[in-house]
Amino acid sequence: MMQHQRQHLAGRVALVTGAGRGMGGAIALDLARAGADLVICDIDMPALEQTHAQVEAAGARCLSLRCDVSSSIEVDNMFAAIVERFGTLHILVNNAALVPNRPVDTERRNKHYAYVTSPVPRQSLGFTSAMSDQEWHRYWDVNVHGLFYCTREALKLMEPQRDGRIINIASIAGISAMSAHSPHYSATKGAVIGFTKSVAAEVAGANIFVNAMAPGGVATPDLTAYIESIGDEKRNQLWQACPAGRLGTMQEYASTVTYLAGDHYLVGQVISPNGGVVI
Repeated sequence: MMQHQRQHLAGRVALVTGAGRGMGGAIALDLARAGADLVICDIDMPALEQTHAQVEAAGARCLSLRCDVSSSIEVDNMFAAIVERFGTLHILVNNAALVPNRPVDTERRNKHYAYVTSPVPRQSLGFTSAMSDQEWHRYWDVNVHGLFYCTREALKLMEPQRDGRIINIASIAGISAMSAHSPHYSATKGAVIGFTKSVAAEVAGANIFVNAMAPGGVATPDLTAYIESIGDEKRNQLWQACPAGRLGTMQEYASTVTYLAGDHYLVGQVISPNGGVVI
């Protein structure tokens, strides 16, 4: 019965950054199914080609571009290509982000989860004091500077036409201590939320509605594999923090973004599908 709204974005052009895999790819596909034409970008071109094929199979026109959003020059070039192909942009989904999924990140995550699910003495976990300048700045370059570059260029198109929707992908890491193992990630996602609210108040009068989605755990292959690897006891301890007792699916998150891309009265809001982890 969802089909009655599936083409409500017909005639709209949407850009999804970081659309090569995971939630970005799912968002792009859901927007295509809702009738939008797509521009998708990533630095992982093989993955982006797969998303491109899925979007076109859904009946949408699609422009795929390699773009490192941490470079304002590459973002400028991407928007020039968007104007050349489609003439304008109506929807921006700022999804591209670095996430803590390297071996050192997994080590910190395991240490944090063990600390919060086991009766061990209270202590400092030592994450922030051991972090390098390089690691800290990497996350700001992509997660915050890239978000700004894309938003700035999108507004140059949306403001004259007095029409636009911007959805920034934040995280419960920006509104809670659930990602205390990754202070750099938490800080950048908190910045995403602050930026969202500020820009939303600035541009709402031009019928440009800016909101954020702050997901909880996303059932990506990597996170699903991690949770399956920790054993029943640790897994059940982990679910104590999540009333729903499971991760959110990529489709559940994607459909939230598609709603925010359409007609509504939401301005500067942080929608957080998280299974009750943060209420």
